[in-house]
Amino acid sequence: MSVVVIGLNHRTMPLGLFERLTIDDARLPKALDDLTGRAHVSEAVILSTCNRTEIYAVVEAFHGAYQDIRGFLAETSFLAPEEFADHLYVHYDREAIRHLFTVVAGLDSAVLGDTEVLGQTRTAWERAKHEGATGPVLNLLFRHALRAGKRARTDTGIARGTASVSYAAVEMAAERIGSLEGATVLVLGAGDMGEGMAVALASAGVAEVLVANRTWERAVALAERVDGRAVRLGDLPVALADVDVMLTSTGAAAIMLEHADLEPVVAARCGRPLLVVDIAVPRDVDPSVTDLPGVTLLDMEDLRRFAQAGMDERRREVHAVERIVVDEVDRFLEASSARAAAPLVGALHARAESMRQGELERFRSRLSSLSPHDRATVDALTRAMMAKVLHEPSVKLKDLAGTPKGDRLAEALRTLYDLEDL
Repeated sequence: MSVVVIGLNHRTMPLGLFERLTIDDARLPKALDDLTGRAHVSEAVILSTCNRTEIYAVVEAFHGAYQDIRGFLAETSFLAPEEFADHLYVHYDREAIRHLFTVVAGLDSAVLGDTEVLGQTRTAWERAKHEGATGPVLNLLFRHALRAGKRARTDTGIARGTASVSYAAVEMAAERIGSLEGATVLVLGAGDMGEGMAVALASAGVAEVLVANRTWERAVALAERVDGRAVRLGDLPVALADVDVMLTSTGAAAIMLEHADLEPVVAARCGRPLLVVDIAVPRDVDPSVTDLPGVTLLDMEDLRRFAQAGMDERRREVHAVERIVVDEVDRFLEASSARAAAPLVGALHARAESMRQGELERFRSRLSSLSPHDRATVDALTRAMMAKVLHEPSVKLKDLAGTPKGDRLAEALRTLYDLEDL
């Protein structure tokens, strides 16, 4: 069995196509069940964020699994495979492991050193575990990946400064209008991204933070946390008539604010400009609102360009983080190989002990004249001899596990000692 990752991200395809291939939280249970029910996929984790949609899977046969996962993405997005297949990237075994560790370390995000991807990866893994989609391989892999991500942030300065999409969105808004000091800002969405933006606003000197969300209780809780005010979705047009900026990142599968929704808002503003920063994927705001007078709309593509400008300091940390990634990948492979070899080593020792006991039983009549002390000596002697004989192949098997030579050694031991079931 092998680990593969098949996915697409903010760099591999246009936003308009990418947003159709995202998988929101509500669809995850069915999606995970669908994936693991396919012929060549035995374990799976879906990591779908504003930057990427990736399928991590344990597979029986690579080509069959690729067809399974590509078919899954086509059915989920209602797109023909040829519409997105050229944008997919595929990594296999060590490269798949290295890719995951790179993602969790923040080296593959729109904002270099992104701190939010660590929590997003943990959540994706926990959801997959809850749905019964993971097993020993991916559980071990994601546990090590999260450790690598934490180490990258504690041992280097990769997360120094603005190192999250939500904080970058607030900074981009501030730059676009000159300053957020004294501004009234509405945050649409009270999930992880919305919370990050609201918290960033609370320390940006804004006059007031309004929070709107489909679940009223979550809007109230977040508003209270930042000393803001909750707004019901039905009151959104009234609130938008007075704010200076709207930041939005909901988990909605369709547009939340159409062109027609903002037309009366613009009329009520009497010429006052409105900045909208939409970092949701799929987008919350109809891109055509830029036709409305006074409305400026920025999205994830604008955010990526903005983030590129402020990364010089964190870029100096990239090599240090890459060394950590390589080190952690090696550690994972060692742990994984030792775990894979352990059942075969245990079975080898069990078979040898069975043979030893059989020989002692065969010679029981000849040993019956010995004193209890002498019989114990014979038992200890034969046990020690067997341990000596098995020591070197056991060590070699563990050391070479996961290599072609180790595979040949394991196959030879299975054949020689009739361990074909392992």
